[in-house]
Amino acid sequence: MAFNIVLLEPEIPANTGNIGRSCVATGSRLHLIRPLGFSLDEKHLRRAGLDYWKDLDCSVYDDFADFLRKNPSGRLFFLTTKARRCYTEAAFAPGDYLIFGRESAGIPEEILVAHEESCLRIPMVADNRSLNLSNSVAVVLYEALRQQGFAGLETQGDLHRLRWKGSAEK
Repeated sequence: MAFNIVLLEPEIPANTGNIGRSCVATGSRLHLIRPLGFSLDEKHLRRAGLDYWKDLDCSVYDDFADFLRKNPSGRLFFLTTKARRCYTEAAFAPGDYLIFGRESAGIPEEILVAHEESCLRIPMVADNRSLNLSNSVAVVLYEALRQQGFAGLETQGDLHRLRWKGSAEK
């Protein structure tokens, strides 16, 4: 089972498109919680996701309560600059939900307080507001995948025209 990436009220279509592309590349599922700051057929969203968008496993929810109702099982991790624990302290497992807030405001504090033990942060220098949303998703998602030994993902590649030294003849 793959990881679940949850975007709570995303605002920027290019970020969501990039995240969708990362989800396809890793076999992860994308969950979008309304309100969205864009239309799902917006050209900027599809451009960022390139031709991967058609292969994306994506669900859309009316609000956070709707998301929780339709996903009653699975561990939730909330990524926020306000957390006390680093994302590398978590032991991720396939099926976990990695939840990220909107670009301008993050996850509402009412949700964070209700899930205090599940809040994680990415370390940054003091007084830095936040990382780009798509970068934050990539950092945490790839840590979760690393903890699983990158199961189901290709970990080696071949050159197109040349060969790596020590590679067998094709």
